[in-house]
Amino acid sequence: MTTTTATTDDDVLRGLHARLLADAQREGLLDVAYRVVPSPVGDLLIAAGESGVLRVAFAVQDHDAALAELAARVSPRVLEGGRRLDPVLRELDEYFAGTRREFDVPVDLRLLTGFRREVVEALPRVPYGATASYAAVAALTGRPAAVRAVGTACARNPVPLFLPCHRVVRSDGTAGRYAGGEAAKAALLRLEGAAAPSPRGGRQA
Repeated sequence: MTTTTATTDDDVLRGLHARLLADAQREGLLDVAYRVVPSPVGDLLIAAGESGVLRVAFAVQDHDAALAELAARVSPRVLEGGRRLDPVLRELDEYFAGTRREFDVPVDLRLLTGFRREVVEALPRVPYGATASYAAVAALTGRPAAVRAVGTACARNPVPLFLPCHRVVRSDGTAGRYAGGEAAKAALLRLEGAAAPSPRGGRQA
């Protein structure tokens, strides 16, 4: 009896959520939609606004904290679900299956400003199957001395995977740190078959 009641309550809550979501979409009030999905590098929180993907957060980054940041800095109208994320998740599935090398869905970098944004915007210039050193990425931005700032910008990248900070490694070829954890970074580099950086900063695999 208790199990049946609990199941009924869950069904009611799901129904209410679905109705709220549908109403928000119809009235144009769904500012941020998100889902938490499994992946080869752990559960990922994916959030998007009308202009594109706003946030990708690994489990080790605390999904609740990521949602709180979105509510504070983008809009408090944040809801789970919705069709907006369907193409985003489809492209992610293709990437992890090894059939996609570049993402076509738009990203929204409103969470970044200044030099950090410049760094993140430069990341797609390091192609699939390649790596580049922090120094090389600093050079791409036109500020070759800003190596430490590049490291900070990569660590604060709000849309990892879509803008590939995992391809930025240390000058000695070791992977270095990653917001999703060192194991996740290693897994992504293995997936892409990425090469170690050449002395000049990057090399295609």
